[in-house]
Amino acid sequence: MIFPEDETKLAALNRAHAGGINWIDTAASYGDGQSEEALGRLMGKADGTPFLSTKFAVDPALGQDIPSQIETSLRASLDRLGRDSVDLLQLHNHIEPSAGGRGITVDHVLGANGVADGLDRLREKGLIRLHGITALGDTACCREVIESGRIDSAQVYHNILNPSAAMDMPADWTGQNFAGMIASCRANGVAVMNIRVFAASVLATEARHGREGILTKDTELDEEIRKARAVAELLGDTYGTPAQTALRFALANQNISTIVVGMAELDHLEQALAAAEMGPLPDAALGQLAGLYATDFGRV
Repeated sequence: MIFPEDETKLAALNRAHAGGINWIDTAASYGDGQSEEALGRLMGKADGTPFLSTKFAVDPALGQDIPSQIETSLRASLDRLGRDSVDLLQLHNHIEPSAGGRGITVDHVLGANGVADGLDRLREKGLIRLHGITALGDTACCREVIESGRIDSAQVYHNILNPSAAMDMPADWTGQNFAGMIASCRANGVAVMNIRVFAASVLATEARHGREGILTKDTELDEEIRKARAVAELLGDTYGTPAQTALRFALANQNISTIVVGMAELDHLEQALAAAEMGPLPDAALGQLAGLYATDFGRV
């Protein structure tokens, strides 16, 4: 919640605590630092002491080496947060076969004087407790990092439209195949932070705000909207609002450590808490969705 007044943000923090939420996730890039600044102002006034994670991005083309870039970013985040350390620090770049734009390579992550080395040094300095990656980009590259033994957590893309990180998909399903990434995480002791449960909001609402960023390959916004409408037609309001249905889908996977839910207003938080009370999506609904995947949401 970047744009509401501080009174609303503080109410959200207190409601989250009362509802049993014990983890707050942010990033240096959220609102160009505004999210971290707001947390720095308000967490000391809020009820409870949740765990806190933030993120950084690196640019190998800069003159500054990667570990120095990470430490510079983290120290700026800590200043904004008003803290001496964070519980978890995560790479925000995509991991690709070749570097460019937002993408960096496996060697940038695992090689000498790379991301993993830089994060280890920050842990030795007591500035972080745990570290991880955002598992976006090339699936094979992300899995190589996950299976390296160098990270503690991975933000994994997983939702009703693209559950490929958790299951084998039928031949006619289309989208980026994350090829069982969740099982890979669990086999290597890497905590799974489920991101994009609402698929850039298309699973939560028909309203479009123009900021729907598609983070995966082999799809586009219009295709995501088509699939989300097929889900809504199939399940209706049987399992709650569209957002609650989407969240309950994620709750049905016991290999997920935590679900990262973004929200813009207090009602979004209330819907999320109500979905948690409802519990995981039942097997009957998961079976209906399996039939939808077999036809690529009615395309074939």
